[in-house]
Parts: sequence; C-alpha cells; structure tokens
Amino acid sequence: MPLIEIESVTKDYGEGRGNFDVSLSIEKGEVFGFVGTNGAGKTTLIRQMMGFLKSDKGHIRINGLDAWSQSADIKKLVGYVPGEIAFPDAPTGTEFLRRQAELLGLTDMTYADYVTAKLQLDPTANLKRMSKGMKQKTAIVAAFMADSEILIMDEPTTGLDPLMRAEFVDILTDEKAKGKTMFMSSHMFEEVEDTCDKVALIKDGRIIAVKSTLEIRHNQDKVYKVEFTSAEDYKLFLAEAFEYSEQREDQNQVLVNVHDRDIDRFLHVLKDYHIKFITEIKYSLEKYFKSLY
Repeated sequence: MPLIEIESVTKDYGEGRGNFDVSLSIEKGEVFGFVGTNGAGKTTLIRQMMGFLKSDKGHIRINGLDAWSQSADIKKLVGYVPGEIAFPDAPTGTEFLRRQAELLGLTDMTYADYVTAKLQLDPTANLKRMSKGMKQKTAIVAAFMADSEILIMDEPTTGLDPLMRAEFVDILTDEKAKGKTMFMSSHMFEEVEDTCDKVALIKDGRIIAVKSTLEIRHNQDKVYKVEFTSAEDYKLFLAEAFEYSEQREDQNQVLVNVHDRDIDRFLHVLKDYHIKFITEIKYSLEKYFKSLY
C-alpha cells in the first residue's frame, strides 16, 4: 500500500476554486513534487492532507491513517512546513523551537542544531520581528528537527535567497538518502527537478499530468542548436527534411527538433556542412509544464 494515498478527493469552494477528483499515490521513500500556478489548488490539497480541511468527497490516508479523523496521530508522524507561517506567541525563535520540541517529546536537538546552522539561522531573534526569510528558516527547522519519516512541505523555499535555497536542496538530498518520504509543493521548477522522483502538475484544481522527473529529463524529442560558419551553409541546411523550431538568419543558427530515432540521420547530414558549433538544448520540467499549460 502507498505510504500516502489520495483518492478521488474533491474540496469545492465554488466558482471553480478548490480540488476536483484528485488522485495521487506516493510510495515509501519517494520524493514527490507538486507544481502549479498560484491558486491552482496546491495548498488546499496539503491542508486536507494535514487534517486542517475536510474533503467533500474522496479520502486521504497517510501511513494507513485517515487524514481527517486521525489527523492528530498523523501530525505526530509528519514534519510539516506550512505555506502561510503564523507563529504562536513566543518571544524568540529559540523559545518557539523549545516548545515545539516539548510537544514532540524531543530531547535530542542535535539535528535541529544541524539544520539551524545549515540555514544560517539566528533563532535568538524576536519571533514577531523576524524577516520573511528568517521565519521560513524557523518553520523549516521546526518541521525537520524531529527527523520524521514523512515530510509535507508547502512552498518551503518561499522567502529564501538563492544561496539558502541551495542549502535547503542539500538538506532534502540528505533526507532523500535516508529514505524519507517527502511531498513538496513548489513553483521553483529547478528545485523540484533536482530533488523529486515524480511530479504532479495541477491546473484549476485538477491533476493534468503525473510524470517521472527522470522521464522528463530524458525526453526522446530533442532540440539542437546548430550554428554554421557561413550563410551559404545555413541556407542550404534549411532545405533538409527536418523540423525547425527557430531560424536565426543573422547568426546563421537554427534550432532543430530531432527525435532520438532520427539522431543518426541528423548527424550524418551535418557531416556535409561547415559547423561552428552544435549543442543540445536540454528539456526541462519548466518546458514540460508550459507545454501543458
């Protein structure tokens, strides 16, 4: 049985807002990305997973527990980074983390200290006066410090600068190596592509695709950029039987769409031309996402 099972879930707010017949399956040890534009329904689904919202239809089970009726038990198993951070009344980040540790029955703060150092967080700062980035770091430490086997994160890098995003990805990579199961929504395509095994794309509350990130990276339809040393060769090549996605006459460049089965023919044809360079334009999660949207 999947560790996280979401089956035919609907939460209808009216006017096309919410989630509609969402089904996803996340296996133990899998890192699962959840991508969509703002308002697509990512946070709504995560709040149902955590038991903050009750689904109108369908069910969600995490480690065999019902997300609504057994949400208190689920919260003991899951490290959670919310999309909107609202801290309780605590004077400092240190005090907040201490109280969280007490709630979790956590006495060893070694891992919390590691994540704190990794994110360059000063938890002694006043909690209410922290910047958005500092609050985000504090929420990440709170989610990760119990070393939970399941992590559910709603846009966890919001407010982090590029350097701290890279440190966070390092933390996720370490967690993945430990066999943790992670579900993460994000609008940062590169972040998802670098860390996740699978990704689901959601639009207007409905899942429109679920893909392996490996499958996306190794797409069979390639795009090659070719620059010729002369305008004459450039023009001659355009008469060849290939599909051109772009022509740049002022640079003697073409972008050629080539399926894997045609690569040998493509390279064989190029042998008869004087080429300045050829490079593959890598297919990415962002390009795949835009093609569907």
